[in-house]
Amino acid sequence: MPHKAVFYASVGPALTLYHLDVDKAALSRQGTVPLPANVQYAWPHPSGHFLYVASSSGGPGSAGAKGADHYLSALRVDPASGELKVHGPSAKLHARPIHMSLDRASAYALTAYNNPSGVSVHRISADGTVGDEVKQDAALDGGIYGHQIRVTPDNKGAILVTRGNAAAGSKPEDPGALKVYGFKDGQLTNRASTAPNGGYGFGPRHLDFHPSLPLAYVSLETQNKLVVYRLANGTLEPQAAFTRETLAEPGKIRGRQAASTLHVHPNGRFVYVGNRASDTVEFEGRKVFPGGENSIAVYAIDPSTGEPTLIQHADVHGIHPRTFSLDPSGRMLVSAQIRPMLVRDGAGEKSVPANLTTFRVGDDGKLTFVNAYEVDTGDAMQFWSGMVALG
Repeated sequence: MPHKAVFYASVGPALTLYHLDVDKAALSRQGTVPLPANVQYAWPHPSGHFLYVASSSGGPGSAGAKGADHYLSALRVDPASGELKVHGPSAKLHARPIHMSLDRASAYALTAYNNPSGVSVHRISADGTVGDEVKQDAALDGGIYGHQIRVTPDNKGAILVTRGNAAAGSKPEDPGALKVYGFKDGQLTNRASTAPNGGYGFGPRHLDFHPSLPLAYVSLETQNKLVVYRLANGTLEPQAAFTRETLAEPGKIRGRQAASTLHVHPNGRFVYVGNRASDTVEFEGRKVFPGGENSIAVYAIDPSTGEPTLIQHADVHGIHPRTFSLDPSGRMLVSAQIRPMLVRDGAGEKSVPANLTTFRVGDDGKLTFVNAYEVDTGDAMQFWSGMVALG
């Protein structure tokens, strides 16, 4: 029986296929394909026939290695099994990509960069291969530390989410912003910049759009908040319509605590936000995890206003859920924890492995933990994961 959807997860440059049993919330590991460099992000073609992958020899973090090799690649997806094969030559990119996505017509691939912060656009050829870069006519406002690029639901605009950088030592804070562009025929134009308080105390990481309401849900990484903006007249309203905490104990920060990605449920009734903690402290000569929240925050969405109400924090049974995704039916969620880490265990310590954890999604949107699958990451990280509906 053909699979309706599959799941992929990366460790370094290797991208592994997993088959799904949605009824059992189970994963079955299949084959692995190598990419030209470490996988940074991937985005499926809506037909299910292709997967586009941004990869880089650079590393994460505002002080991470820039790297020398950066690519945008197309992979063909087998419609029955989900197996991946390289589809045409990769396009070389000018800097480390951190995110990429397709426009609504799947005619262009947009790639976000964090250092230097900005965005590029490539054509998608009729055969699904990556085409030439579209040279931009406008000098674009790229903000500071771009982290995501998404095209608006009407396909007439795009939003570059720029996180900025928290203050560190003697280095002051860099402000964050949501850079709103016009988008037509592959060309981006500056339209607006949403940056409350000049972007200070505002560190957006990722956004997702409601499937029917004119709303964008945004995670604030450094503030551990979920904010909601209304879309109107081709841009975002300057003030958030709603702001909510993502943490169960926002007053008990034990180390670096950061909101990660977020996804609106396909039915528009719920939104999910990842909470990450992965700092270390010295303990008897070893670096160990001091504690923190590693969870998925679940919110119910008011069907008329879009207002989110926190209803659950689901423990991911691992450390640092950088990515997670919902299957197309919205009945299963998989969270990917990036690396193993030592934690205190009585007078000693023990290792918590990198893993993939699966959850059932109830009719009320709440998550029920089902399985944890250990992943050997070696010296790399489980950096990206995602679902693909097969064509």
